This record gives sequence, C-alpha cells and structure tokens, in this order.
Amino acid sequence: MNEDVAAREVAREQAYVDTVYTHLERAAAFTQELAKEGLERGRIGNEGGLVERDAMVYQAARRLATLDAAHEGLVFGRLDMHPDLDVPPRYIGRIGLRDESYDTLLVDWRAPAAAKFYQATQADPQGVVRRRVLRSKGVEVLGVEDDLLDAEADTDLPVVGEGALMAQLSRARDRSMHSIVATIQAEQDRAIRAPEKGVVVISGGPGTGKTVVALHRAAYLLYADRRRYETGGVLVVGPSGVFMRYIERVLPSLGETAVALRSLGEVVDGVRATRRDEPAVAEVKGSAAMAEVLRRAARQAVPDAPTSFRYFYRDDVIELRGRELGALRRQLLSHGKRNRTATRVASTLIDAMWRQVRGDRARERTKEDFAEEVRHDDAFLEFAAAWWPVLDAPTVLGWLRDPELLARISEGVLGDEAVRLLAKSWGPADAELSVDDVPLLDELRYLLGDPPPVATGSVDDEWLSVEDRALVEQREVVTASDREYAGRPGWTPPSNRTEDDHYAHVLVDEAQDLTPMQWRMVGRRGRTATWTIVGDAAQSSWPVPAEAAAARAEALLSPSGREKPLHDFHLSTNYRNSAEIYAYAAAYAERVGLDADLPHAVRSTGVEPDERQVDDLEQGVRAALGELAGALEGTVGVVVPAARVGEVSRWLASWPEHADESGSPDSRLVVLTGLETKGLEFDGIVVVQPQEIEDESPTGRATLYVVYTRATQRMITVSG
Repeated sequence: MNEDVAAREVAREQAYVDTVYTHLERAAAFTQELAKEGLERGRIGNEGGLVERDAMVYQAARRLATLDAAHEGLVFGRLDMHPDLDVPPRYIGRIGLRDESYDTLLVDWRAPAAAKFYQATQADPQGVVRRRVLRSKGVEVLGVEDDLLDAEADTDLPVVGEGALMAQLSRARDRSMHSIVATIQAEQDRAIRAPEKGVVVISGGPGTGKTVVALHRAAYLLYADRRRYETGGVLVVGPSGVFMRYIERVLPSLGETAVALRSLGEVVDGVRATRRDEPAVAEVKGSAAMAEVLRRAARQAVPDAPTSFRYFYRDDVIELRGRELGALRRQLLSHGKRNRTATRVASTLIDAMWRQVRGDRARERTKEDFAEEVRHDDAFLEFAAAWWPVLDAPTVLGWLRDPELLARISEGVLGDEAVRLLAKSWGPADAELSVDDVPLLDELRYLLGDPPPVATGSVDDEWLSVEDRALVEQREVVTASDREYAGRPGWTPPSNRTEDDHYAHVLVDEAQDLTPMQWRMVGRRGRTATWTIVGDAAQSSWPVPAEAAAARAEALLSPSGREKPLHDFHLSTNYRNSAEIYAYAAAYAERVGLDADLPHAVRSTGVEPDERQVDDLEQGVRAALGELAGALEGTVGVVVPAARVGEVSRWLASWPEHADESGSPDSRLVVLTGLETKGLEFDGIVVVQPQEIEDESPTGRATLYVVYTRATQRMITVSG
C-alpha cells in the first residue's frame, strides 16, 4: 500500500471525524442551554420549580461530563460490511451520536450494533469485510490500521497499515492504563458482554488484559442497565493506591464517572491506609481466625468502665457489682448487636435494681415510681453512659493494644507467636493503621452494629423506652461519658452507616491476593450485587489459598445463602510481554514450581532479558537505568526489595543524568516493591536483587514471577 493511498484514506476519515465533532459541539451547546433553562426554572420559587431545576441541572451536568470525557479519541472504529448487505459504513465510538435527522453518526461501542467490531474474525467475518481502527490525537486523525476479514468479498476497499492490534501493542507506555476500546479481541469481548446476573470470573496469565477487560465490563453494565448500576453504585477494588491511580482514567475515558475506585486500604468510608505490615503480621491479621478474636473483643466489658454502682432508695441500699453487671452485659448482648442494645440499657439496669428493693417504705411505691426517680438521677445517668457507651470500631480495636486483654481473648484461637506479632504491631498508641487493619475495623463495625437513632439527636422514637429517652434528654448533665453514649465527636454519620455500604456491582482485581478478612469486608458490600472477579492463582501473595477460597465462596453468597450464577472466562493470549521476556518469566515459574497459567505471547522484539552480576550495586543499577531510559520512549520501572526502597530512591534522586530539563527526576522512572507492581506495566524494567525479592516473604516466588512479567520491551536484572 503506497503512501498516497494511506494519506487519501486518512483525509477521508478526517472529513467524517470533523462532522462528528461538529455535532458533538452542538450537543454540548444544547446541553448547556438546558442547564441554563433549569436554573431559570428554579427562580419560580415553589417546590416543584426547585425539583425541576435540580433534575435538569443534574442531568445536564452528567451529559456534559460524558461529552467531555469522550472528546479524546471520540471516533476510533469503522466497519465496512459485505456488498450484499447494502448498508453504509458503520462508525464506532466512545459514545453514540445522531445528526439533526436522528440518523446514526456514531455507534456506542457497548451497543449491540457495535458487537461485530469486536467479535468478527477472519474465520467468522459475520458480514464484515474490513475492520478499521482510527488512530487519533485530539480531533486529528493520525493514521488508520485495517484488518481484512473477508478476502473473498467483491470490493475494492484498500487495506492500510500493519493491523490495529500489533500497532497498539508496540506503543510506548505512560503512567496510566489506557482504554483498549479500539482493540478489544473476541475472547475479551465475550467476557465484557457476559450475562449481567451473578458472578463473572476473568482468569488468565500475565498480560492477557484481565484488568482492562473487567473495567470495560463495568462500563458495559452501566450502559446496559444504567438505572440499576448508577443508582446502586459500582465499586472497583484493587490491591494498592499505586494501582488505583494507574487505572483511574480508564472508565472516565469511556464516559463513565459514577464508579467508586478503592484500594484495599480505602474500602471503609473515612479510612485510608497505605502502610503494609510485614508478611508474618499480615498473615495473622488476614486469617479467618481473626473474625473470632474480634467477635470476642466486641463482647468485652469496656476496659475503663465502672465495675459497680451503689444507689440509696428509702430504706434500701442497692448495689450492682461486677458479677451481676457481667450477667446484665451478657443479657443485653443476647438481644442483638452491642450498639443497638444501647436502647435497652437504662431499663435493664432499673429492672435489676428494682429486684433488690426490699424495705417497707420502698415497697409503698410502685416500680414506675422507682423508675421515674432513678431516671432523673444524675449519678445513674453518668453510670449508665459510662458502663454502656455506644462504641466505634477504632475504640474497640484500640483495646487490643493491651497485651493481657489480647492474650485472653485470643486463647484457643491464636498461638502465642501470633499474639506476640499482633501485640508488637499494635503497640504504640499513635501507630498508623495498616492496610491489613482496615478489614478488622470493618469487622468490628458490623459486630458492634449501627448507632441507635438516639445518636442522631432524635429522642422521639415511639419504641424508645421512657428510661432510655430520659438518659438522652439528660445529656447536658453528663459530660465525657454522655458524649460517648449519645454522639461523641467523630461519630460515624448516617451516610457512613453499615446499611449504606451496599453496591449494585463489585469488581475485585488481583482477587488471588485477598485475605479471608478482606473477602469478608468486600463481601459485605456485595450481598445483593453482581460481581466481576479478576485473578491468576499463580500470582497470589496470600499463603493459605484454601482459607481464602472458603472466605471468597461465602462472600459471594446471596442474602438468602444461595450461590449466585457463575460465568467463567479464561484469557489465553499475552498482549503485554515480548515473547522473549515472557519465555524468561515462564522458565522461572517452572523452575521454582509455580503452577502457572502460561498464555501465548504474540509479539517478539528480538531482545532477550539481560542478567547482570555486579560488584557495585548502585553503579550497576545506574548503568541499567541509563541504558533503558535512553533506548525507550515510555516508562521504566525499578523494582526493589521492600527494605531497599528508600536506598534506591535516594540513588535515583541524586543522578543528574536521570533528570528532566527542570532538574527534577525523570517522571518516566518509578521505584516500586514487587507487590506494588501488581497490575502495572512498563516499557522497560530493572529488577534489583531478585533473590532478595524472592526471599522476603513465603510467597516471594509468586511475587518475583509477577515482577518478571511487567515489561513490554526490555528487562534487566541486577544482582550485587
């Protein structure tokens, strides 16, 4: 194909793309006018006008956001159908657009009419003669890549380029994952358009596109049933903040912004943890046994609570002592979750106190008279609020900083070494939460239960007892203890209550790494949801897979306890790594005994991975980085053992040859641990001290295998 033909085809496509963008701008202008009209209606002043205003402005803002997000690479595909079908070319884009006559200008990639763009092959062209991908920057068409699917068709369509997929795979990477909407392959498309109900599991080895396929599936679900998934919410859970930043642009680029992206340290509203525990500690905190430890903790007496209460009533001295208070605590807990039973505290205490009334003068009055007197007694109110405060999860988790309490409630559940590791981890009172602490906080939230309605300031609930209403009404005479009881600073507001944690769809990436406790945390958010689960068992960093599998199975059950329909999709082609790099990684997996899923790598560079043994580690890493940074246009990852992150980062910051024009470190270079590379990819990668990466955890071999599969073009290992 000569250059003149290619230039002519680009010019022809540019003319059509210009037409589409003209209509896009008109659609945006029309939407802005609707927003203005909505604001004007709000000036009517009545409630109906305000509601109409809010609805119009909200819908206009959503539409403008969609139009803006779709602007880059708006038109990316074209289908030319068999002449016998007598249909015009069909253009595929990030959103759907029509002209003034309501004729289709652009088909949304998720629409059924676009399915053939992804599903047609040379073996089964489905009426498609030529599939074309448009490569664009902004509004400018830079080139086209064609796939001829039906060579027998009687047409004179020119075929330009080397093929869209190979062109895409050869591009330089940057610091963000990009949509593959123009180059989705048939096996990937089947997973994206899988049945809506139940659980879709997407498995496959490294580089098969599992993550980006799952994200495109989320966008497809929002398109197919927007009311359900936008109203109920879509939650995307990934392994780390680094990973979430890497994928954060994919869904907005597809026109979808109504999605919550959370790392495992951010799943609980209001909590953000990035620190990682050492592997031995993480194994204890993540184990299923922690659920029982936390259940016991949630039922403990408040450590600083009063252990007795004395009250003088006419001829009687009434005293509630430790043993009786313990029995009352167990009685209250038998009625449900701890915080919910706060509404029974005053009446339960008064019942126990009345049973001790014996004197003749006291018996002249009724129990109602007794309750009326007690419920207005400041000493009783202070005691009740201090003995049974409404608790939050951080408070109860903080109790476990006491080694004696931790050892007592862990007896028969955790071994001595596990208790020692936990105590050391939670030692300092101001210790930063770890990622593995977050599911423990969530477990306690559900064990403790939501705060009762009195915590919102309302004491008019008809089901609230007279005594308990009095306990809240008297809050002004109870200081710190009352704040604990009826709404202390930092109280979980209603918007963060546990019943608001549920989503319509939950997507879990790198699912093989989730601990049992993390599965419990994520599972609570998806009881009524549909699911997409992405993973590869050979890349797992969790050392007890059977335990995690049991927790995952429980997490996926419906509220009635039934298993949800399961749809399995296996991706078998490695689009990321060169054949040379993946052969190296596969050989390592076989050598160390990993049961790895080995996909076929479709692209070769002719450059083998380079193993280097050096005397000076800093100089060796420096040389390798300089070589890759000079040879590659895109990103270069420097993967190091966790203990060397600070050291290697300082090296990088002090190397002037690895700086940009302003003197700042080259933004293409990034230093990461092995676990932080999960889900990421780079043009080149320097692996520093690979044996140390393998040795730093029980699952270090799987982690190093992951590291060896991150590069698209070049890989150098440096050992000192």
